[in-house]
Amino acid sequence: MAPSGSRSIKRGCQRVLYWIPVLFIAVIVAWSYYAYVLQLCIVVYLLAYHVIFLMFVWAYWQTIFTKPMNPLKEFHLSHSDKELLESENRGESQQEILRRIAKDLPIYTRTNSGAIRYCDRCQLLKPDRCHHCSVCDKCILKMDHHCPWVNNCVGFSNYKYFMLFLAYSLLYCLFVTATDLQYFIKFWTKGLPDTQAKFHILFLFFSASMFSVSLASLFIYHCWLVCKNRSTLEAVRAPVFRHGTDKNGFSLGVSKNFRQVFGDEAKYWPVPVFSSLGDGCSFPTCLVNMDPESPTSSNSASKSSAEGRHQFPSKPLRESQSRLLTSTPSWAENESAADKERKGN
Repeated sequence: MAPSGSRSIKRGCQRVLYWIPVLFIAVIVAWSYYAYVLQLCIVVYLLAYHVIFLMFVWAYWQTIFTKPMNPLKEFHLSHSDKELLESENRGESQQEILRRIAKDLPIYTRTNSGAIRYCDRCQLLKPDRCHHCSVCDKCILKMDHHCPWVNNCVGFSNYKYFMLFLAYSLLYCLFVTATDLQYFIKFWTKGLPDTQAKFHILFLFFSASMFSVSLASLFIYHCWLVCKNRSTLEAVRAPVFRHGTDKNGFSLGVSKNFRQVFGDEAKYWPVPVFSSLGDGCSFPTCLVNMDPESPTSSNSASKSSAEGRHQFPSKPLRESQSRLLTSTPSWAENESAADKERKGN
């Protein structure tokens, strides 16, 4: 009993410690509100300030308290499959069992050695882009990273919220820096009266400008990831498909990559409500919807092999993914209308 009790106490202490970065951000934000609204009190700017502040807090709240999504039941091993897998000692025999189970699942990625991606702790086949988080101790769909500043895993369920959190926090810091600049200059030119507000104006400018620099670099980096349809983990280590590594395997073009995260309806893009496409378990790849029997597919396959890329086997896409791929012409975007007409003739 003692070891299990000590483990639970240790786990409880870790959970408390994980909230310290979030508490730090909350204190800074609360103080900045006090310093700007009550000390600086620039009436002309207060309306715009409160709009940005509320959107920032809303996005931050959603990023923190939206639970990461876990793989669906179909990716979990049945009781009989677990027993069969545990009874096998040889790795190749275990892989045969996993390959049989994965045959009807929309799984295209593999380990570096070409094996089926399996999580021993969660006892499930990992869907594409799913990874096990050691902090959360569970598999997270389309895991990007575990962020200590939100005490949560950033993944499929809250990646849009995380992007809006970065955008609105950067906008918030830039707005505070720009509107506080004239008073900061007066501070150094002795143009401000000697009151308590002097300290708040000085520190508010420094903290907002420093956070602006770090947030700008992080936001630009994640914008690049969205345009490339990659996660932070995939940027560090490219996904391995059945026929090799392909860092652009999930990229469908900038427009469709953006819509995978933010959705089809533009009115929901700036609002921290869930509008991402798909189910988080399967994702269209740049070659996954091609019919291997069609002549177009044969031409594309020969072109792809000439460029050193690989043909991936075709599987039926889920409804949201099919809509994403067929909403606009996807694989003939580079062909002009004249070329198409000439081919038709």
